[in-house]
Amino acid sequence: MSKGKILVVDDDRLVLATLSYGLTQAGFEVIDADNGDDAILLAREHRPELALLDIRMEGLTGFDVAAYLREYLQTPFMFLSAFADEATVAKVKELGAVAYLVKPLDISQIVPAVEAAFARSTTPVPTAPAAAPAAMAEAFEAPSELPALDMTALAVGVLMHRYSLPRDEALARLMSLASADGHSLPEQARRIVDALELLARPGAR
Repeated sequence: MSKGKILVVDDDRLVLATLSYGLTQAGFEVIDADNGDDAILLAREHRPELALLDIRMEGLTGFDVAAYLREYLQTPFMFLSAFADEATVAKVKELGAVAYLVKPLDISQIVPAVEAAFARSTTPVPTAPAAAPAAMAEAFEAPSELPALDMTALAVGVLMHRYSLPRDEALARLMSLASADGHSLPEQARRIVDALELLARPGAR
């Protein structure tokens, strides 16, 4: 059973193939496009539940595609880009992306972020009343002021990917770990995401 339908758009064919393969292996139904025009046509035809967009492409940019998805299809989207300058950040915020991931990232980092985006859009994840949402982008060393998912949703995504769990079982496992370790749910989520970031650093493999 598919975990969800995602549109992946990148004009670098190698990156596109890597993302598409990795997300397919993780259980998603992937629709891919290497340009903005095709992306919009495919989105109209297949109605994905989420879009992962590169920003700088020939012709229509990721921003153009995002604006169309937001206005006409109400499809949530996230950006994957090597650029984090002020103008790019401002445009990302203006468009209302659910997340902004800064390259270079490998598929082991991207899949949990996608899992978290689906978790946030389809299932409310409880958090402790005293806990403030933490920026998902911050976990990947992206600017903390960017649109982001809360840390609990991201940790649920990590557990879903790592243990091939459905969303409700991943959340139950996170709650069980928090209870066993004597941490609040957000604190335990932060520990899991910090561990993911540590393992993803160069030389950690």
